[in-house]
Amino acid sequence: MPESPLGGAKILPVRKAVFPAAGLGTRFLPATKAQPKEMLPLVDKPIIQYGVEESLESGLDNLIIVTGRGKNSIEDHFDVSFELERMLAEKGKTDLLAVVREISDLMHIAYVRQKEALGLGHAVLTAREFIGPEPFAVLLADDVIDAQVPVLRQMLEVYEATGHSVIAVEKVPAESISSYGVVKVEAWKPHGFRGPAYRVLDLVEKPKAADAPSDLAVVGRYILTPAVFDFLETTQRGTGGEIQLTDALRALAHREPIYAYQFQGRRYDAGDKLGFLQATVELALKRADLGGAFRQYLKSLPL
Repeated sequence: MPESPLGGAKILPVRKAVFPAAGLGTRFLPATKAQPKEMLPLVDKPIIQYGVEESLESGLDNLIIVTGRGKNSIEDHFDVSFELERMLAEKGKTDLLAVVREISDLMHIAYVRQKEALGLGHAVLTAREFIGPEPFAVLLADDVIDAQVPVLRQMLEVYEATGHSVIAVEKVPAESISSYGVVKVEAWKPHGFRGPAYRVLDLVEKPKAADAPSDLAVVGRYILTPAVFDFLETTQRGTGGEIQLTDALRALAHREPIYAYQFQGRRYDAGDKLGFLQATVELALKRADLGGAFRQYLKSLPL
């Protein structure tokens, strides 16, 4: 168990990651009427798999996926498919067989049902029994982040130096700030991190541009101490009748330090139609097997 360079106290390692996946995906209707938005494909992988791979590459292989009604295909995707594997083996398609097996072999997944769509805070709270008294990560599948070093791994470096909660932030333009939770921060001396880090003083959910305390918006990556559960249990329903994670984090920030980390990477909002299309194009262009031909196709379009 590592010691904190800041205080000398023992720091519990982060071993588990929570994936809230119970949302209805209304922005992608009618495509999401009969399938989860988390299973919509970006090139040839469902959205949620990008986050799962980020978690694995960051060293977290104990995953808790919070699901809801109509989300069975997520469980099927990460389960063993004996019939498919046998067919691929019989046809000698060893490359595809390896891809399919890799999905189910490298992780331990538990599923918990969020019976009502009561918001992100409630989704995280439903995972409490699986987490126990440990720090944990939360990844929102909608935020697909292309980074040389996985963003969660970058954030773990901050957590391992402090022993406290870390939330990922990025600068957003004023015209978009009202769509995000926004942090009020104070300067904090960096300790050799890959990007800037700050001490969080407050969080504001979807402020008007004129009222925003900064241009640093919270995106879908968190490392949280188990103390957050105490506040989630007592947080009242807010806008839309939902329990907001932001409200619990505001209260937590008054009990113990929270840090904001400005990650290094390119984020795509795959929960938005335009962001989904941008992610599809840019990720395809980076593929060795597709990029060249796809780039030539795009150049041929009469744009």
